[in-house]
Amino acid sequence: MGKTSAGFWTVLGVMLLSGCAHQPQVKVDNSEQPYRIGREDVLDIAVWRDPELSRTLPVRPDGFISMPMVGEVQAAGKTPTELAEMLKQSFQPYVQEPRVTVIVREVNSSRVFVTGEVANPGAYPLRGRVSLLQAIALAGGFTDFANSDGIVVIRNDEKGGQIPVRYSDLISPDGGHELILRPGDTIVVP
Repeated sequence: MGKTSAGFWTVLGVMLLSGCAHQPQVKVDNSEQPYRIGREDVLDIAVWRDPELSRTLPVRPDGFISMPMVGEVQAAGKTPTELAEMLKQSFQPYVQEPRVTVIVREVNSSRVFVTGEVANPGAYPLRGRVSLLQAIALAGGFTDFANSDGIVVIRNDEKGGQIPVRYSDLISPDGGHELILRPGDTIVVP
C-alpha cells in the first residue's frame, strides 16, 4: 500500500505543478468599441447655416480644440457624436437651434507601441482591426533572444492593467484566441 500511496501523491503533485506552469487565461474584451477622438486627430466641425463657426481643426496635444464663442473644448476621449452634442449645448446661447456635425478627417492618434525583443520596436499606426500577431509582424518579428511566451500587453483604458500572452497559445490550433489591439496598447516582448 505504501507504493500505491506514493505513486498517487507523485501523480497528483505532477498534475498540480503542471497546472501552475501556464499563466492563467485573462478574459479579454475584443468587442468593437466606438471610435474616440485622440490627440493630433483632425476634425471637420460643421455648424449648419453658420459658416463662420464651421471649421477644420486639429486636436492639440493637450486634447483640446479652440472654437469661436465657446473657447476651449475637451475633444480627446469623446466620440464624434458626444463632441457634437457638447458643442451644440455650448452654442445654444449664441445660435438659434444649432445643428453640429463632427467628422474625423484624419486619424493620427490611433497607435500601438511595440517594445522589447522585436526586430523594429516603435510606434505603429492602428488601422482597422489589428491583432497582436499582426502587430508583432509589423515590428519585424521576434529577435533570437525573445521570450515569446512572456509577452505582456499593457492596456491603458478604463479597465487598464496588463494582459499576459503566450505566443504558443496564440498559434496553437486548439485554443489560440486572437487579441485585438486598441489605441494606446503597449506590447512588451521580454
